[in-house]
Amino acid sequence: MKRFQKVAKVTLVLVYLVIVAGAVVRMTGSGMGCPDWPKCFGYYIPPTSIEALQWQPDRAFKKGQVIIKDERLWIATADFTTATSYQDSNWQEYDKHDYAEFNVWHTWIEYINRLVTVVLGIPMLLLLVLSFFLYSKDRSITYVTLLTIVVLGIQAILGKIVVDTNLKAGMITIHMVIAFVLIALLLLLIFKSGGEKTALKILDKTTRNLLLLTTLITMAQVVLGTQVREFIDQQIDLLGENSKHLWLQKPTLKFYVHRSFSIVIVLLNVVLALRLLKINPKYTKIKWALLFIGLSVLSGVAMSYLDFPFATQPIHLVLAALLFGVQFYIVLETLNTSKGSKTL
Repeated sequence: MKRFQKVAKVTLVLVYLVIVAGAVVRMTGSGMGCPDWPKCFGYYIPPTSIEALQWQPDRAFKKGQVIIKDERLWIATADFTTATSYQDSNWQEYDKHDYAEFNVWHTWIEYINRLVTVVLGIPMLLLLVLSFFLYSKDRSITYVTLLTIVVLGIQAILGKIVVDTNLKAGMITIHMVIAFVLIALLLLLIFKSGGEKTALKILDKTTRNLLLLTTLITMAQVVLGTQVREFIDQQIDLLGENSKHLWLQKPTLKFYVHRSFSIVIVLLNVVLALRLLKINPKYTKIKWALLFIGLSVLSGVAMSYLDFPFATQPIHLVLAALLFGVQFYIVLETLNTSKGSKTL
């Protein structure tokens, strides 16, 4: 059990690193740094200069490699060496989207994001193997691990769809929600495989319902925040990356709801913290939740009133993910207090 839990914790950390990497991709506008998937411009290791993506005479190409010509992506249909002039028969136009730009920084930021995701698959597979050894002790661990693998596969497919649709609005939100589902499943595995016991009192119905409500509202707030971020991306396309002071000049209703919702979340968590700590001072994780909320609010205020200072966007998202993780784990603890809760 302890070995399984350690691997689950490592996997959870990697999920958070994937979220950080994804947030950096969004912050830098690198989402289409690799316009194809799973390769990047048709290469397992992406190019470092535009010359690699230009047609040249007497140059060897492999099937699937990409060039940029006439502001379009073209894919080599077979292995061949170019002649002295361009031949249409050797190339097929990439038809999934019309994005055909190369920025070395965007490309490698997106590529690193994909590498981190690939690394995540290693401990995930190890978890699956270890879970079979625990099948006789607790079948639910094996079943939840299998579900986690399935969700990770869905996340990978969504990653491809996000690229193929050129960061279509709505798909990024779904992508983020699935990441939070992964966090919840891994926390469940960590909890179920923990052997420690701590004396936490059973919560009254009002406090338990308040905890569940607060966790659900946090999730809803993340969805709203992701949609606000999609609006910001549209503003960047219209106004440019150097016009940060104009990005929120005409915000949508979702922005105002997201901003107002933060006040509700702060108040709910303060009330929840007071109730939990009064019931039992050992509910210390709620203090971490309050810290993450405070820092998240500060980063949100900075983005809104200080024109998006550097790194505030990924920090804001990661803090929300950490808050959700803490809240969900407290939910797991409180739902099992009658049996003696497990702890990290």
